[in-house]
Amino acid sequence: MLPDIMSTETQQVNGLTQTVAEVIAASLKRRGIRNIFGQSLPSELILAAEKEGIRQVVYRTENAGGAMADGFARASGTIGVVAAQNGPAATLLVPPLAEAMKASIPVLALLQEVPRKSRDRNAFQEIDHVELFGACSKRVSLLDCPERIEEDLDLAIVEALSGRPGPVVVLLPRDVLSMEGASVEGGGSSAEFPLDRPRPDAASVAVAAEMLRGAARPLIIAGGGVHASGGTEALAELQEIASIPVGTTTMGKGSVDERHELSLGMITSFMGAGSLSRRMGEYVADADVIMFVGSRTNENGTDAWTLFPEDGCSYIHLDMDPVEVGRNYPSVRLVGDARAGIEALLDALKDGDLATRGERRPQLASFIVSARRRDRVSAAHLLSAPDSPIRPERVMAELDKVGDSQTIYVADASYSTIWVAAYLTARRAGQRFITPRGLAGLGWGLPLAVGVQASEPESKVVCIVGDGGFAHCWSELETIAREQLPVTIVVLNNAILGFQKHAELHKLGAHTTAVDHSRIDHCAIARACGVAAELVSDPEELEGAFVRNLNSGRPGLVEVDTDARAYPPIKAWDDSPTLWANPRSAEPNGKAA
Repeated sequence: MLPDIMSTETQQVNGLTQTVAEVIAASLKRRGIRNIFGQSLPSELILAAEKEGIRQVVYRTENAGGAMADGFARASGTIGVVAAQNGPAATLLVPPLAEAMKASIPVLALLQEVPRKSRDRNAFQEIDHVELFGACSKRVSLLDCPERIEEDLDLAIVEALSGRPGPVVVLLPRDVLSMEGASVEGGGSSAEFPLDRPRPDAASVAVAAEMLRGAARPLIIAGGGVHASGGTEALAELQEIASIPVGTTTMGKGSVDERHELSLGMITSFMGAGSLSRRMGEYVADADVIMFVGSRTNENGTDAWTLFPEDGCSYIHLDMDPVEVGRNYPSVRLVGDARAGIEALLDALKDGDLATRGERRPQLASFIVSARRRDRVSAAHLLSAPDSPIRPERVMAELDKVGDSQTIYVADASYSTIWVAAYLTARRAGQRFITPRGLAGLGWGLPLAVGVQASEPESKVVCIVGDGGFAHCWSELETIAREQLPVTIVVLNNAILGFQKHAELHKLGAHTTAVDHSRIDHCAIARACGVAAELVSDPEELEGAFVRNLNSGRPGLVEVDTDARAYPPIKAWDDSPTLWANPRSAEPNGKAA
């Protein structure tokens, strides 16, 4: 956005010891914050922050900047910080903050506000920011009292990090930033989340432990809250010691090693034919005790609330947010931090006899391992498909070969998320697969990856996007080139809005004219921005392209010419009479249009 060149407000730093902007910058540094995703404004604050050694990672658009801060927070376990101008720039922060709000990710938005004496006078780019951000943040704070500036900032940050984490917006009037500010001795010192780790009620933990101990076919469903709480090691220990099978939601993928004999993989709405966890539905249907951990039990994660049994099954729900606990499934309520709750369950289970759990383990493991093997055999023709244009399942299979347990995968919303979650393998508890599942808006894949790579500069970060979503954020190619962030971008180019087109065909038997696109040369766009790029049309060339890019140490783009008829294993679309290349078929060509 253009700087506020039309304002007549004079900006002076009156030789004071420490300005409000300097107090804020020093407070951020003391908390360990080393990155702000910004575009110069508020200028006084950014200048002060850079003097403190805080890096400004410069975005091209504010909506991308907000998603970058979100990705940074998810990868680092610390609050992400984004800065922006008032007015139109501020409005572009609404979508990424809404995603962070739904996904429980703490983001601090530092927003320039009009000078105090210009307020409510139709100042340049003035808008009601409190009203604007009311539905997509936990708190909107106007910091207009220089004497309390650090206390008010700490209050906003505590709000973001505590309870169910989420974004907060801090409004900074331009004139206040240049005033003398008061620093608080020993002010807030943490940027990590969760800020607190409350344990669930001990009596409820004891009830839940006995339910799991005595269950014939128990199941834990791990959601994104497990990652957010740093609870993956505790969950892996619970899985192993108590011999309890674990499946995950999309955001929970990587909570456990998916190769473990008691790991079911993805338990969600894409368990249709061709899925690598299709037969795990049999186990889910017969489960007698199911425990949700850090999950909102939302529509996609429960296949529109049809996936989990209504009868013959008891439920336990562990979550930081008491409103989410038991929202869709009447449950034994465990309100508290996911890691702390799992650790409390472990203690309770260890205090009793686990012999029965151990006796039941071989039968449970035998079913899971067999189902996993049979699902992979059923999907083999997709994973090794020789066709060109290339099937996305083959792309994922080749990517799975070259990645390792330390690789971080980021995906855009829509099909990209499903391909990644359904066909890549979590090789350790704690491996990250970062997807925008709060609101699932298109265009957030690359910006999320920028934030992840800024947080983890030594890690290999792979970003999978479709051509439709990628069109929202091409401009950030220049960002990764300028900032030298070695993200490997994989563009699945089928020249359509795949999910929209296939959903319309499935539901209506026809599609609108908006879903077919021209085939774009993404390699040319990348090279124009200073990013190395190559096009792959032959599936035999995929592995080499991925290896070259992942090992280059530089940002790179691999554009893959993919089959427009291919769609993921969405269970509701099984046996759809109006879709092509049906993955349920053992024949690579499937049905014809």
